[in-house]
Amino acid sequence: MSKDKNIQLSVEHYFYPKKCVKKERVTKDNGQEADFSLAIKAQLPNRGITAIYGPSGCGKTTLLRCIAGLEIAEQCQLSIGDIDLASLPTKQRQLGYVFQENRLFPHLSVDGNLEFSYKRRFSDNGPSKQQVIDWLDIEKLLDRKPDQLSGGQKQRVSIARALLTSPRCLLLDEPLAGVDSKARNLILQHMKTVADNLKIPMVYVSHNLDEITRLADYLMIMDQGRLVADGALLDMLSRLDLDLTRQENAAVVLNTKIVSHDDHYSLTQLSLGLDLNLGSIGGGADTELAVGRLCGEAGDTVRVRIPCRDVSIALEKPSQSSILNILSGVITDIELVDGARAIVKTEVLGQSILARITRKSLEHLTLEKGKSVYLQIKTVALLSETLV
Repeated sequence: MSKDKNIQLSVEHYFYPKKCVKKERVTKDNGQEADFSLAIKAQLPNRGITAIYGPSGCGKTTLLRCIAGLEIAEQCQLSIGDIDLASLPTKQRQLGYVFQENRLFPHLSVDGNLEFSYKRRFSDNGPSKQQVIDWLDIEKLLDRKPDQLSGGQKQRVSIARALLTSPRCLLLDEPLAGVDSKARNLILQHMKTVADNLKIPMVYVSHNLDEITRLADYLMIMDQGRLVADGALLDMLSRLDLDLTRQENAAVVLNTKIVSHDDHYSLTQLSLGLDLNLGSIGGGADTELAVGRLCGEAGDTVRVRIPCRDVSIALEKPSQSSILNILSGVITDIELVDGARAIVKTEVLGQSILARITRKSLEHLTLEKGKSVYLQIKTVALLSETLV
C-alpha cells in the first residue's frame, strides 16, 4: 500500500511522578525522569483490523487515547490518508471509540441509543442503521433498556453505536474484557462481519492473544511504552524471535480454501494448496485439513487457527491413527523455549505451522532444519478454530 493510504502514527508522551509539574520535559539537564514514557512510531493499514497487543501496563490504552485525542500527547503526528488529525480536537477527528465498560444511556432503549448516535453522525458516508443492526445481530434487542442486557449484548450495542457515528476509524479498547467466553466468541464473529463490510480501519487493543489470532489482520506488539514489532498477523504469529510463540495459547493462522463437505460426519475438507493467481486448489491429501462442517461453497477462503499445543511431529506418515489431519512439511527453524520444551517451525506449501514438543522428543527424532516431517493435528482441536 502506498504511504498516503495508510495511518501514519507517531506519539511521544510522558507520565511524571506526582511531585513534578507535568509540563516539565524530561531532559538530561534537570535530571527528572518520567515514571512512564510512551514512544511509538508506526504505519498501519487503512483497511481491516489492526490489533495492539502487549502486557497490562505497557501503554496500549494510552496510545489509543492519544490517537482519539482523549489524552493530549506531548508530541503527536497522526494522519489517516491525507487527513492530518493530530492538531484537531477530539470531536473533529471523527473517530469512533468503544470502551472496556459500556457507556450506554440508561434512560434510553437500545434503539434510542442507536438513534442518538445516528443523528449525530460525522457524515453520510457510513453504514445505515439497519446494516449495523444486521451485522451485530441486535434486532431483537432494540426495545430493551441497557439494564435488561447481558454484558455481551451491551458491548454489541456499544460497537453498533460507535459505528453509527460514521467514523473514519474505529478504536476499541479491550471491549471483551468483562465478557464470558460464549458471548466473546459470538462478538468476535460479528466483528469480523463488520470488518468485512466496512471500508474503514479498526484498531483493537487487547492483551488476550486468543482474541487477536481470531480477529486481527495486522499486529502491533508493545512493551513498556515501545513498539517491539509489527506486521501482518500470519507472519507475526510464526516468528520465533517474538514472545508470542512462547505463550501457552500460542497459535498460527492459515489461509485455506474449501474443497468439499462430508455431511455424513459433519466435516469440511480444506486445502492449504492455494494458487491465488489462478484460483486453483491443490496439493494432495497431505496438505488438507478436516474441520467441523462449515457453510460455504468449494473454493471459498477460510482462515483456520492451529494451536501449537495441538500439533505433534512424526518422521513417517502414520497409517493407523485416530488423527485425521496429517500434513507433510519441512522444518525451517527450531527454538528452545526452556530446558524442557522446544518450538519447531515447519512450512507446508508456503505457510508456517508451529509445533510445541519436548526437548527430549526433539533430540530423539534428531529434528533439524531442512528435515521432512509429518505434522499430526487433532481434528477435534479444530472444530471451533475456523475463522470464516
